[in-house]
Amino acid sequence: MSTPPRLRLLGIDPGLRITGYGVVDFIQGQCQYVASGVVRTVAEAPLATRLHTLFTSVVELCAQYQPQVAVVEKVFVNVNPQSTLLLGHARGAVLTALSHGGNGGFDGGVAIVEYTALQIKQAVVGHGKAQKHQVQEMVKRLLNLPTAPSTDAADALAAALTHAQSHGLVNVLAGKAPAHSAFKTGKRRGRFGWGAS
Repeated sequence: MSTPPRLRLLGIDPGLRITGYGVVDFIQGQCQYVASGVVRTVAEAPLATRLHTLFTSVVELCAQYQPQVAVVEKVFVNVNPQSTLLLGHARGAVLTALSHGGNGGFDGGVAIVEYTALQIKQAVVGHGKAQKHQVQEMVKRLLNLPTAPSTDAADALAAALTHAQSHGLVNVLAGKAPAHSAFKTGKRRGRFGWGAS
């Protein structure tokens, strides 16, 4: 009996202070939780040191979990130009690590896709202006987790779930997958409450 094809997704919520990550397997139209957490850098350390921490940590994540696709949250200009610049540095370190091959223990890097925060919230919660706690709760429910992940890890898992849903839809249209979503975004229960269908 052959093993069903698996797509392993590594979601990344980039940040200079805290970068969230989440690993999800997409198998036969369903998402399965693998791992999640955060990479922290030392605030007092030089910028180059912090970027090196992000780079090496993401390379290690890729080597450990062997993702086929990395899903990175796309960010736009912030109100604070300095914060935007620092976030841009962090994203650069993360993207470089994902595309880095050989030394990380994987060949040729990882395919990278990006989604905006609005797209991720829309896909996972059902509306683009969802609050952090709503994303956490929906990620918990969609992946059947015993507790909600931290906000940064939840954002990363949500990014991975967004691509799983998109990938599932593409396969359905191509006639390669069952005609159902990787997950359902749920029915609205009051102003802030969302639940899995």
